[in-house]
Amino acid sequence: MNRTLIKDACEGKGAGEEILVQGWVRTRRDSRTFSFLEINDGTCLRNIQAIVDRPRHAEVSPATTGSSVSVTGKLVPSRGRGQAFEIVVDTLEIVGGADATYPLQKKGHSPEYLREIAHLRPRSNLFGSVFRVRSRLALAIHRFFEERGFHHIHTPIITSSDCEGAGELFRVTAGGSRETNGREFFGQPAYLTVSGQLAAEAFACALSKVYTFGPTFRAENSNTSRHASEFWMLEPEMAFCDLQGNMTMAEDCIKYLLGDLMDRCPDELDLFNRFVDKKLVERIRFVIERSFRHISHGEAVRLLLQSGRRFEHPVEQGMNLRSEHERYLTEEYFRQPVTVHDYPRGIKPFYMRVNDDGETVAAMDVLVPGIGEIVGGSQREERRDILLERLREQGLDPEHYRWYLDLRQYGTVPHSGFGLGFERLIMFATGISNIRDVIPFARTPGSAEF
Repeated sequence: MNRTLIKDACEGKGAGEEILVQGWVRTRRDSRTFSFLEINDGTCLRNIQAIVDRPRHAEVSPATTGSSVSVTGKLVPSRGRGQAFEIVVDTLEIVGGADATYPLQKKGHSPEYLREIAHLRPRSNLFGSVFRVRSRLALAIHRFFEERGFHHIHTPIITSSDCEGAGELFRVTAGGSRETNGREFFGQPAYLTVSGQLAAEAFACALSKVYTFGPTFRAENSNTSRHASEFWMLEPEMAFCDLQGNMTMAEDCIKYLLGDLMDRCPDELDLFNRFVDKKLVERIRFVIERSFRHISHGEAVRLLLQSGRRFEHPVEQGMNLRSEHERYLTEEYFRQPVTVHDYPRGIKPFYMRVNDDGETVAAMDVLVPGIGEIVGGSQREERRDILLERLREQGLDPEHYRWYLDLRQYGTVPHSGFGLGFERLIMFATGISNIRDVIPFARTPGSAEF
């Protein structure tokens, strides 16, 4: 007999037939003649109720919370409330028991406690929902770019280049009984990547439209709810594309991903909306249904200065916007998602294209309510002489970027791209405020457990 997924059983697929369901017991309650098992296999938020005739199944006693079971029985319309279908059990097998020390007994658990048992927390309603949403968003990313003719490429995790020029890198060393360094193994210093962008640019200059989606690493000693040492980035790159085309692609991507989530994960979003953030669905619809307002960085700073608001971080020309500034623009001033473009040259990385004014670069940030920046990107500097100038301006050795400069010497083209922090997207889509709770096993300063 083929296994029936609880997702399908809850929708009545196989009703009236003998089915096999396998999963974990969430709760068990007993009457004199029957036991009622709530079983979940992780395929959806809902459980399936299995009714066990106690006189026929004395072995039901070990089916405690946390145990894994395999049951066969007839799927029938439920006579009770809370579920449309249930299983009248014919055979019951306890696959793996769980004693009274099982940490996820039926009661409320704080996120802080659940982080301590990250290997078990996906079995909870909240975190099972978070990681189904994560899976759905990852699939939607691939669908979005496939539908638009992009090629998926796998960029290196180990690199010799510092894409952001900030120096917040993890050095890669060879293991062994004595201290070694990356130079001995790779012939030069090597690091865990902070971005796949530079490699993606090389492929965009051959395949026209590419994207990379994978883990990145930043050795920033920051223990806030928004920072992690290992996180995932989506990074598309497009040849023959200017800043305007880049902004449009980023905005379309955000709307597509959130729209797909609304269609495919309604139960999970309802859970988050009820128990995490009661304005979550309203905020997601806000982004899906409204157009993006485009303003320059200079205009954004002027509006903030004229707002009369006292921000925690004072506003001044030439500064990067902070989350509180970004949220003011989206939530209060414009009341729509906002894309800020043309940032001061001095606060942005070397690879961003210098505008004709010589003072700003063709950069953009996509801002949404509740979180602020969700996408950052730019048109890349395609002129070799200006790119050289920018590298030297930021104290970077052009020799380390020789291959990158070659792209500007052999058939250079205008090209653009952006980066979307995957965990930040999940935080926006779930209302969860701590990045540690949207990563399966978080890596943060001082913590690399599990």
